[in-house]
Amino acid sequence: MPLGPTELIIILLIVVLLFGARKLPELARGLGQSAKEFRKGLSEDEKKPEESKPEQKQS
Repeated sequence: MPLGPTELIIILLIVVLLFGARKLPELARGLGQSAKEFRKGLSEDEKKPEESKPEQKQS
């Protein structure tokens, strides 16, 4: 169920009321940095399974 423009405006108004207009840029910056770190972690995680496979001894 996608959010329409009306729902987004209501959510934005609630956020402004809760945090104030002065803190919004700070919150957006923190959210952007968190998203960047999350994507970086995902890309690193995709590379690691190949490197971290335990080697099996052949008998």
